[in-house]
Amino acid sequence: MRQPLVAGNWKMNGSRASIEVLLSGLKSGVQAVKVAEVAVCAPAVYLADVQSQLSGTAIAWGGQDLSTEASGAYTGEIAASMLNDFGCKYVIVGHSERRAYHGESDETVAKKYKAARAAGLVPILCVGETLEEREQGITEEVVARQLDAVIELEGVDALADGVVAYEPVWAIGTGKTATPEQAQDVHAFLRSRVAARSEAVAAGLRILYGGSMKPGNAAELLAKADIDGGLIGGASLSSDDFLGICTAANS
Repeated sequence: MRQPLVAGNWKMNGSRASIEVLLSGLKSGVQAVKVAEVAVCAPAVYLADVQSQLSGTAIAWGGQDLSTEASGAYTGEIAASMLNDFGCKYVIVGHSERRAYHGESDETVAKKYKAARAAGLVPILCVGETLEEREQGITEEVVARQLDAVIELEGVDALADGVVAYEPVWAIGTGKTATPEQAQDVHAFLRSRVAARSEAVAAGLRILYGGSMKPGNAAELLAKADIDGGLIGGASLSSDDFLGICTAANS
């Protein structure tokens, strides 16, 4: 039985004051979350605040990105060891915004996955297609390529140490959402892709949905056999909305 994971991705949002209010609300309401694991991925400059406020609670935290390198002359980069210094459990790798705006290739993302694992962090590997790619009918080809980059570098067993998040790029921040059936189809394809190499790894792999999950659609999405939680963007900035998604996993 895979424990659902609901992870918030705050992206480049928040302030020290707003984050204090947000985390206060999450801490007050997380007791109602009986099933899912809950985590938040914060901008690096706020990780000290997050660690201070969440230590000793049931909520885990993580970073939004990391360097492929352990240390060195890489101005502006964040090493896995630095995330460890602030108690991070998770780190997002290969988010569509990193791929699109920062030119991260599948190979670079795979190296980031490797760097996270080497440091004992749990990487959340993001895969997903653009609207153009979906309309071309190559969704499976795209997500397979993105997933295979990690398998080719690290081996399929490396996926046992991470999480995969399917994020249809066309449904991020647009208000559009893949139907539960569309999401389930891609999740099932990803699991079958892993199962072709290791049924045991596939059975235990948590695959999250990352395309505009909200309290109103969370229960229906989470009811699907291969959807094991959510990577939540905009809704993670409201404690009520985020907790609404988390508690949807109870059913």
